[in-house]
Amino acid sequence: MVALFHNEWHAFSVFYSRGKRYITAALLLIAFSILPIRPACADDAKELVFGMSAAFTGANGEMGIEFYRGVMAYLDYFNANGGADGWKIKVQPSNDGYNPAPCFRNTVQFIEKDDVFALFSYVGTPTTTHILPLLQKFSARDTYLLFPLTGAQPLRTEPFGKYVYNLRPSYFEETAGLVDNLVKVGRNRIAVFYQSDAYGRTGWDGIRRALNKHDLSIVAEAAYERGALFGQDFTEEVSLIMKEEPDAIICIGTYASQGAFIRDIRNAGHDVPVAGLSFSDSDKMLELLVQEGRRAGHNYTKNIITSQVVPCYEDITLPAVRFYRELMDNYKGLPAVSDKAYTPRRFSYVSFEGFLNAVLLGEIITRMADAPSRDRLPEVMETIHDFDLGLGETTNFGKGRHQGLDTVYFTSVIDGHFMPIANWNRWRK
Repeated sequence: MVALFHNEWHAFSVFYSRGKRYITAALLLIAFSILPIRPACADDAKELVFGMSAAFTGANGEMGIEFYRGVMAYLDYFNANGGADGWKIKVQPSNDGYNPAPCFRNTVQFIEKDDVFALFSYVGTPTTTHILPLLQKFSARDTYLLFPLTGAQPLRTEPFGKYVYNLRPSYFEETAGLVDNLVKVGRNRIAVFYQSDAYGRTGWDGIRRALNKHDLSIVAEAAYERGALFGQDFTEEVSLIMKEEPDAIICIGTYASQGAFIRDIRNAGHDVPVAGLSFSDSDKMLELLVQEGRRAGHNYTKNIITSQVVPCYEDITLPAVRFYRELMDNYKGLPAVSDKAYTPRRFSYVSFEGFLNAVLLGEIITRMADAPSRDRLPEVMETIHDFDLGLGETTNFGKGRHQGLDTVYFTSVIDGHFMPIANWNRWRK
């Protein structure tokens, strides 16, 4: 079956061509030392190493694990089938627990000690924005970050955007889509529940900007500290927001915090629609709410909306989805830095995004397989336009364009899964 999907993938052209202001002085001393420029290869002379910093443990550990699993499901296949003219790709994961300081240390290690070919598939806004000054400092070494799981603006604008290539749409695009669709069905009083850090503030600003275009403003808001668990009590935040009688709430949070907020707002008797972004890891959030609903005898899955940056992994009309599902069904691995007791998820929006990242990475190395080198990355990225990942839309980079995809998808819970929204009129006031 894998061979069948490989042939289909050929048909769709996947293989058609072979700061933060205050950084501690100690870390600066390590990170900003003069480094020799040398090939970024592993012990194997034809293996290229990419560094991945993500949360593999803690409150957001599932997101990092599933993202990595999607990446490796494809790369194991890619390597087993000869790689790019013999060049194999290795991803070296390092746990940061979704905290900026460990992510910074991991990045210094990748650059200074491991001499990775590039940084790849980092997870999270507070973590990735913290390491952006390192990309600028080591620009002479052609240090780039490829396809992080974040839609934050600092990775897309000067002075750091030139060192980052994003596959996914931005949080501004996700929030604008949510606001526009909610306003179209008469839900003009929009409140915000957000994480109090760079991620939450980016989403909050995106909502504010989108509302301004409709001559509207945020009617109420409440914030929480990063690292909140599903067991946290958000009844006070629910009360604060609902005093202003919003008719929709957009969350800029993680699966645990957003799930806890939804539980508490439903327990308080409110059925207002609650929307969230792709970073909320909707599959894990839904699992938590279903489990809690069984325990409490309550349905917490009504009136939930989530924006996604990849199509639904149940849509088998798409070649990319069929290929992803085939490889994921045969991949059982976990990152060495994760909890070995973790039970892998068969499919998820997060692992599908990681899978697509890996497909594009394989294509990049294929296009430079004659002589892979870091300084060729911008040149190769500029050649990727009208590239078919099998999603029904093409991937486009190019000169001055560092984001490959633009489509945002909107989902809601149907028959126990987050499925595409066919008609927003179900929420019309």
